[in-house]
Amino acid sequence: MTKPPRKPAQPLLDDAEAPLRSRPRKKRDPAQPQLTLDPMPARIDPCLALLKPRPPKGRQWAFEVKWDGYRLAVHIEPSGVRILTRGGHDWTARFPTIAAEAKRLPVSTAILDGEAVVFDEQGRSDFGRLQQSLGGRGGLRTSWEAVFMAFDLLYFDGRDLTETELTARRHLLEGLVPAGGEDAIRLSEEIEADGDVLLRIACEHGLEGIVAKDRHSTYRSGRLGEWVKVKCIQSDGFAIVGYQMSGVAFGNVGALLLAARRGDELVYVGSVGTGFKADEAMKLRATMDKIKATKPAVKYFGGRKNLIWIKPKLVAEIEYRSWTHDGKLRHPSYKGLRDAADNAAVYKLE
Repeated sequence: MTKPPRKPAQPLLDDAEAPLRSRPRKKRDPAQPQLTLDPMPARIDPCLALLKPRPPKGRQWAFEVKWDGYRLAVHIEPSGVRILTRGGHDWTARFPTIAAEAKRLPVSTAILDGEAVVFDEQGRSDFGRLQQSLGGRGGLRTSWEAVFMAFDLLYFDGRDLTETELTARRHLLEGLVPAGGEDAIRLSEEIEADGDVLLRIACEHGLEGIVAKDRHSTYRSGRLGEWVKVKCIQSDGFAIVGYQMSGVAFGNVGALLLAARRGDELVYVGSVGTGFKADEAMKLRATMDKIKATKPAVKYFGGRKNLIWIKPKLVAEIEYRSWTHDGKLRHPSYKGLRDAADNAAVYKLE
């Protein structure tokens, strides 16, 4: 006897006339209506380069010039462009040409990581010129000559790229910001060369140094070693704890007294008396006189006269060649004041 066909356990459709429907979609952020993939982060803490005495070896390392400026993240969003400093402050209004150029890039949403710089006559990035264009520390000027050197792409048209390896991120960045441009946003190009040779050439041309990046690394916030910087001339932030009066120097500032951090205390590391221009010295003197202190913030045994102590609230960017045997800066030169919005940090002694 033939068996009747088995009845399906459940009909494919309860109602044959009902329309076919897909699964309900997750709710999307109304501020980002076109994004169907990864939500766009409001801010990403930057990946920082670890200072090393010499370039790393190996085929996995890609090299770039080290730029001397302000680290920025350019956010291209549906609502417009935001430019954030390393410390998370919104400086969009201070870089109008960069913001305008970002709007012209052929992308709906993106986060570019890079450095704002101002070039000198030889085409070298100059931190002092960048500061002057912004009106100095705490200034409110807009910089029309600043250029954004883009070296990473963290978000691209709805995709979070921080878990993607550097090689793929660079490939997308180079399609978005072509090499050789002269606009306010330019590509920081990778340089195919041996690290030691590139460092020597960079130093011969008066550049600050080079950066090496692991091609296989993802983007991780902090100073974890996937990025390495090697400097021709050391340059770091030091707290100003006082100054020496002078009747002949610009602004009557003969020298700044500097300190580094060791644990929870400040340690005197010497003085700097070069690198000032007349107008800078006058502004610096006026700023320091507003925060005078009755006693030094460090132990001082230098024997200098005519010293004025101040509260350690100002961080100066200082170039120097090396350290002396007794822990002082060798051949220091003043470059400018770091801005608190740039997450100014005082150099930490080992």
